Formats: sequence, structure tokens, C-alpha cells
Amino acid sequence: MPNMSLKKNPMPTQDPVERSKNFKEVALGYTEEIAIDEAKRCLNCKNKPCVAGCPVKIYIPEFIAKVAEGDFEEAYNIISRSSSLPAVCGRVCPQETQCESKCVRGIKGEPVGIGRLERFVADWHNAHSTDAPVKPEPNGHRVAVIGSGPAGLACAGDLAKKGYKVVVFEALHLAGGVLVYGIPEFRLPKSIVQKEIDNLKALGVDIDTNIVAGRTLSVDELMDEYGFESVFIGSGAGLPKFMNIPGENLKDVYSANEFLTRINLMKAYKDHSSTPIAHGHHAVVVGGGNVAMDAARCARRLGAEVTIVYRRTKAELPARKEEIEHAIEEGIKFEFLCSPIEIGNDGNGCVGSIKCQKMKLSEPDASGRARPVPIEGETFEMDADVVIMALGTSPNPLIKSTTKGLETQSWGGIIADEHGQTSREGVFAGGDAVTGAATVILAMGAGKTAAEAIDAYIQNKNK
Repeated sequence: MPNMSLKKNPMPTQDPVERSKNFKEVALGYTEEIAIDEAKRCLNCKNKPCVAGCPVKIYIPEFIAKVAEGDFEEAYNIISRSSSLPAVCGRVCPQETQCESKCVRGIKGEPVGIGRLERFVADWHNAHSTDAPVKPEPNGHRVAVIGSGPAGLACAGDLAKKGYKVVVFEALHLAGGVLVYGIPEFRLPKSIVQKEIDNLKALGVDIDTNIVAGRTLSVDELMDEYGFESVFIGSGAGLPKFMNIPGENLKDVYSANEFLTRINLMKAYKDHSSTPIAHGHHAVVVGGGNVAMDAARCARRLGAEVTIVYRRTKAELPARKEEIEHAIEEGIKFEFLCSPIEIGNDGNGCVGSIKCQKMKLSEPDASGRARPVPIEGETFEMDADVVIMALGTSPNPLIKSTTKGLETQSWGGIIADEHGQTSREGVFAGGDAVTGAATVILAMGAGKTAAEAIDAYIQNKNK
């Protein structure tokens, strides 16, 4: 029988007090019984509006129908036709603004828990399946992928399934891009990322780490000297932004990128870490996106009292609702309608305080959100010994400056058409390197689109 409950099955989670002291995954996942019950809430709509909301076009009603039947492996097979990283997407995609926002059940209640079901299916497969992916027959063509984040991995996976020999070049010592250095363990366990990468390797994808594109190897060299017929640039947006306020160069002022990379990739939170990080008693995080929530929740787990400073109100916070709720449950405080104007020195070259300007909201800006403007003469100070700037990122200019004929935006993003084709023949790009910082699933969608275009380009070239 269909489940006509207006509410989705809640996700079991760690106790907030306990989880704020550890880096174990917060969400515990559905059981088989809960997953089947949630799947029965799906109406299997004729027009499938949820699919239209998915950037990689997963066959959502079909996989959910298999979950309802208890055929979890077939559900995984259906998801895998469209997604190379289902266990990742089930955890970090903003389903509430994508597939679930289109769900008919959401009109008079809560939408079906599509993301939770995707996570369950992927985890069930990883726990029960011993079959390695079937490696396709080689088609004799070679493609290079720069960056092993979600855009690069999605592009590499789709091309490998078509028989291409794909080599992924990654600047860091571990593959995964933002999935390993940016998203904390408590949201996305690194064993999950590694499992997805191992699946791609089984398809024949090679991954070379410690290769800095534009420095170790250039795009020109990959095509002209190493014989790759096409290159996909999925190098992300890893260049942090700062406010350029007094005191920003003090010790223990971090970009969120550095703070999270040290914690996630280098395990700086562990005793005797070779890359220690300031734990702090009073940490202030500037920003309101998912990265700000991640940084704040990491600082909390290091033992600090944490305050997030945001220049708009709670209603304008761009972070996922779930991440905001988890942060509040874990004891993180918010100061809304204020913006830092100076970071104070403790007298020893370290952070001692932070001074903020009170703000009010005016007419909408270019983003469509109410524009914050200063309230003249109204400032206040807070104690702080660690400040983390989570203000967004932009693409690193290294690839642009070392690639002939590659056109970019004024802010650094690579110019590419709707298929990922850049101004340089045979060179495609997608994800944050093109759009600026966005979501994992949008980057994956761009990688998949580019894979189709690369296949068409190479096949037409070799007719």
C-alpha cells in the first residue's frame, strides 16, 4: 500500500552533544525498513517533475520503485546509469532546492526523501556487492581531465564507460578535490569518496596526483606532446577571497579553504599532527554559506565557542537548511546584520578581537537578496582568537595564464558554452572553474555534459 504520510521519515542522527566532540558522520542513514516505507510515499508521477530538477537526470521514480519492492541492487543500477557518485550525492546535494523541490508530495506536505533514499541505495550496494564494475572495451582514444573533483570525476567516469582511456591529473596528493579537502568527515566520510574513486579506477580511469596543471604540465603540453585528443578542465575554484580589512594578516586568521584543507586532508585535529591548526577558545566565522557552516562546525569540534557573523538575516542564509539546523543544535551562535571592519591584535601578532559594523537591509542587489548597508556609528566588538573567512572562492589563474587561446571572464572563470566547449579547440571546461563556487551536483552535471560533447568532438574529428 502507498504511504500517504505528509512527513518524510526523519534521518537518524548522532546526539548533538556527542557529535560536536567528534568527526564521525552526523547522519546515520535509513534502515531497510525505513527506506522501503519512505519509498512508498512516491506517487510515481506520469510527468516525473523530480527528474527535471536533477542536474544529472537520475531516473528517480524508477529507482524509488525498486526500493519500495526491496530490490536495492537494481535501484543502484538505475541510479548508476546517470550518476558516477551516488553515495556522495546522496549526502551533500541540496535536494531541497533541486529534485525534492519539484516533488508533488511537497505541495501538501513534505517531499519524498529522494536524497536520503539515494544515499541508502548507494550504501547498501557498497556494503553488499562484491562485483567490480565491468571495464568497457577500449575505443583507442585518449582524454586528459584536469582536477579530480566532482566535475572531473563525472566527466572521467562517463568517458571511461564509452571506452576512452582517461587520465585524471590532480594537484594534491589525494584524489577527490573538494570532496576530500573541503567537505568535513562528519558530512562526507572519506572512505565513501575513496570507494567511488575505486569504482572509476576499475573502469580504467588512471589518476596521477601531485600534478599541478599549468606548472608541472600545461594544457598545451598534454595535447601537443602527450597526444591527448581532448582536455577537460575541472580544476574548481580554490582561490580564497578576503575582505581586505585591518588585521586580516594576523596569525590565526584563516581562509575557510586553508582551515578545512588542514582538517579534512591533513587531519590537523589529531594530536601530534604535522600540520597543526589553532584550536582557539573563541572562533569567529565570517560568511553564511555551506562552507561557513562546515568551518564553524569543525572549529566547534576542536573545542572552541563559535560565532558565525553574517551581514544579512537568517532568512537570507545561503547554506542548506539542514546544515544550519545542525550547526544550531551543536551550539554554534549567529550574529546577523553585521560585518567585520577590523581584526584586533592581542599584542603578540595574533588575533585578539574582532570589530563589527551593524547593518540593515536595503533594496535587493544583483543576487536578488536584500542588500546590506551600514548603520552609521553602530559598531561592537567580540572576543576572538581565531577568525575564519568563508567569503567564497574564485578559479586559480594558473591554467588561464599558461594555456594559449583560452578566454576567461574578468573574475577568472573560464568561458565555455552550454556544452563545455572553450575558445580553444578540443579543450572543454565545467564546474566551478567556469561558474565560480557552486554545488557538487551542478559540477557533476557540467562534467557529464562535457563528456558527451568530447565524445561527439572526437568521433567527428576521426570520421
